[in-house]
Amino acid sequence: MTQELRKVIEQQQKVLKDLERRLDATEIRVEKTADVVDAAAESKSATTLGGYGELHYNNITNNQSGKDKKEFDFHRFVLFVGHEFNDSTRFFSELEVEHSISGDGKKGEVELEQAYIEHDFNQMLTAKAGLFLMPVGIINETHEPPAFYGVERNPVEKNIIPATWWEAGVNLNIKAAPGLAFDGAITSGLYVDETYSIRDGRQKVSKAKAEDLAYTARVKYTAIPGLELAATAQYQSDLTQGAGDVDSASATLLTAHVIYSIQGFTVKALYAQWDIDGREAEILGRDEQNGWYIEPAYRFNDSFGIFARYNEYDNKAGAGSRIDTNITQTNVGINYWLHENVVLKADYEKLGGYKDSDGFNLGIGYQF
Repeated sequence: MTQELRKVIEQQQKVLKDLERRLDATEIRVEKTADVVDAAAESKSATTLGGYGELHYNNITNNQSGKDKKEFDFHRFVLFVGHEFNDSTRFFSELEVEHSISGDGKKGEVELEQAYIEHDFNQMLTAKAGLFLMPVGIINETHEPPAFYGVERNPVEKNIIPATWWEAGVNLNIKAAPGLAFDGAITSGLYVDETYSIRDGRQKVSKAKAEDLAYTARVKYTAIPGLELAATAQYQSDLTQGAGDVDSASATLLTAHVIYSIQGFTVKALYAQWDIDGREAEILGRDEQNGWYIEPAYRFNDSFGIFARYNEYDNKAGAGSRIDTNITQTNVGINYWLHENVVLKADYEKLGGYKDSDGFNLGIGYQF
């Protein structure tokens, strides 16, 4: 009996040890699964999705050629995807569909406007590398429809700066003092042909020629509540990127703007100019291109605001009095916010100077 009892006890001990091993293995698997779930949850919470869009209706009568513009256009459909790897390192991207459809013979296009990594070295120094919006002007970096007045973006920043403008490279942001910041960027540059059209010179980082890089610096002051002052300078040694069939031409861009808000009243003003040092550009009058605008606005409450904007720009200012190439544009209109992120817009538009047209624009825009 004693031997049999001993055998039974030994067998039970083996069973207990086997159960303990299985229990330990199960606990390890549960812990690993929990770690994976926690990591996935953390990753999911750190990834964000956003976007904006705008539908326009333009009814503009051309008093010169008779080629009127009467059309609907879903001008922009944009999605943002961002991810925070930790408190100091993050990713941001922006993918845009313009004019609803793209492809051969179509009027629209699909564009990657932003895709960069940003890292905070400390509270004063932040760097980003990749594809990003250039630190210039008012609307180039902030152009969601609820953020500005008017159906269409202002023509000065569109045709002179030229917004929206993105390049590939690196940018350093230095917060020198409360309300005082500096940006410095080394990026891909413009690539113009014999027309020296600044807007057409955007390469959009699509196999962009990089014989000559662009160097950009900005200072921004926001220390006084309601006031923003900023100025940007950019230099590129050759806008033609070394193309043999066009004379080389160095270029300098200078811009400055002010935004002042008090209670419901806001006024914006901006000036921008290009100086291009090239013989062919001078012959065309493109060696100087400049423009400015001023925009007072009043927001009565969370829902309703009115504005007026006067724009003046000239992409052939170097021609002087030889030919009249100056364009003026006046817009007067209203914004009605259904929600802080959803807006209805209407404005009257009048072009003068080198052009002669008038009409109205309607639009709806959103962001999330």
